[in-house]
Amino acid sequence: MRNFETSIPVGFFTYPISQASDITAFKANIVPVGEDQLPMIEQTNEIVRKFNSVYGETLVEAKAVLPERKVCLRLPGTDGKAKMSKSLGNCIYLADTPEAVKQSVMSMYTDPDHIKVTDPGKLEGNVVFTYLDAFATDEHFERFLPEYKNLDELKAHYTRGGLGDMKVKRFLNAVLEDILSPIRARRKEYEKDIPAVYEILKKGSEKARAVASKTLEDVKNAMKINYFSDSELIKVQSEKYSG
Repeated sequence: MRNFETSIPVGFFTYPISQASDITAFKANIVPVGEDQLPMIEQTNEIVRKFNSVYGETLVEAKAVLPERKVCLRLPGTDGKAKMSKSLGNCIYLADTPEAVKQSVMSMYTDPDHIKVTDPGKLEGNVVFTYLDAFATDEHFERFLPEYKNLDELKAHYTRGGLGDMKVKRFLNAVLEDILSPIRARRKEYEKDIPAVYEILKKGSEKARAVASKTLEDVKNAMKINYFSDSELIKVQSEKYSG
């Protein structure tokens, strides 16, 4: 999938360590993730437990926080073949224009056997219904598709036949636009003052750097490699060489 073939970069193997550093640097105890990231959290906690067993309680174990909706645990890409991924080009981005979102929705994978409107349709593997499971609410039906009370009614109609894919896709597009348009509007506001955005990023980086530096200091103290701040070590060395 990554086109590594026989040459695999070392970064591919050390990436879990980098992810663990991102978490432990801030002593985070809860981390919002998707289901596919649970092994990464466990890898982090294994590192934390091993470090603490050798050097004393220093780092903090993290608990994964998963989405409440089961379907969001591993949301597929628009092609239905894999998880959303930038490298696979099967994503809908928060910054996408309405036209881009519509194009993504209209090209979504559905049921290949649902050729005619009268044909019964399958829900399993149907990305459009997966996204509706994730994002559609009864309020969306009331506003955009009032002929159905909820998603269960829409599914029932689709599975017995008589409901076309395009109608379902148009509804999904309306749902996604309802969710994305406020985000898009806020992004436009920030775009009006780019220096202010950089200032926000700068302040966040400074705050993060301070927290991470304190964690690094704690780690060095635990490992006894805090050479420049260990007054006892300096005293011992001074006595050794002054005599």
